[in-house]
Amino acid sequence: MAKFLSDDHFTASREALASDAGFQSSISNVALGIQFVVTDGPDGDTSYYLDIADGKADTNAGVLDDADVSVTSDYATAMAISKGELNVQMAFITGKIKLGGNTAKVMMHQGVVNEFARVQSGLDLEY
Repeated sequence: MAKFLSDDHFTASREALASDAGFQSSISNVALGIQFVVTDGPDGDTSYYLDIADGKADTNAGVLDDADVSVTSDYATAMAISKGELNVQMAFITGKIKLGGNTAKVMMHQGVVNEFARVQSGLDLEY
């Protein structure tokens, strides 16, 4: 079992995204870079990204140069979304996540974001 936001988590995430037909279908003809920032975690603040281009997706710890949008949340919110206990739209509406950058682009690809969250909620993670 991988620890949430660890290198093992991102490895498991990449594998799950690559093998999930629904997610793969959602990223066809999509170019989107999302920078996530999780604050107040047990190990401090964490940055990771989702980069979609040419029908492939990559997610990993670190900073994505030229990300289209940034998504910032606290650890509790990121954990609830990861577990599938809180959906992304409700987190946004209630102010639990903050968006920066090209918000119209991420809204245009909301289906991709929902598929990403769905796949993440199926991972066996330790929190």
